[in-house]
Amino acid sequence: MSDFVFAPPAPASIAVSGSSDRFPVRRIFCVGRNYAAHAREMGQDPDREPPFFFGKPADAVVDSGSTIPYPPLTANLHHEIELVVAIGKAGFRIPVADALDHVWGYGVGIDFTRRDLQDSAKKMGRPWAWSKGFDRSAPCGPLVPVAASGHPKRGRVWLAVNGETRQEGDLTELIWTIPEVIAICSEAMELKAGDLIYTGTPAGVGAVNAGDTITGGVEGIGEIEIVIGAPR
Repeated sequence: MSDFVFAPPAPASIAVSGSSDRFPVRRIFCVGRNYAAHAREMGQDPDREPPFFFGKPADAVVDSGSTIPYPPLTANLHHEIELVVAIGKAGFRIPVADALDHVWGYGVGIDFTRRDLQDSAKKMGRPWAWSKGFDRSAPCGPLVPVAASGHPKRGRVWLAVNGETRQEGDLTELIWTIPEVIAICSEAMELKAGDLIYTGTPAGVGAVNAGDTITGGVEGIGEIEIVIGAPR
């Protein structure tokens, strides 16, 4: 084995429900505008647009219960609650019928977005990376193994800020189902164990501020809680 010029960082990971084990995170893929109402609130037509993906670095994950600093370069940080799919078996060009065989478990995640940076990038035709892939931008609650959760097809998805409900939807409202999302993502690159897929958010996204407590959940999977701290 080759020596490293400095000690490599510990692998990114998230908690596993009911266990002291942790799930190592390899990559994070996010599906854009996968709920019709959210697509419309973002000015898009959900009936015409095929699914698209963007990424976040693996170390953007943080556990539920964390306090995360309000990030730099933004005055408009938005919350987006999502069902997270954890991949446990590698696959490339996975048929839809076989897609769920590659799932290790499910969790509840928040895709934080520096919306002002995203809006500016859109206007200039530039990538979204700076608006989506920043530090601590992908909190995720404890993963529930498939053996305990099954494969959810329906269930309430919700998020509240300081106890006030902001987002509410149901998994039945996904434009592209979980098997379809996995299959389509695997057409672009080989999925491997440790990959996470954030499957999209319901309508009602909005701004959060330092001092806010964000709670959310997916029925049958779990909940998440994050506090927004002071800016760094």
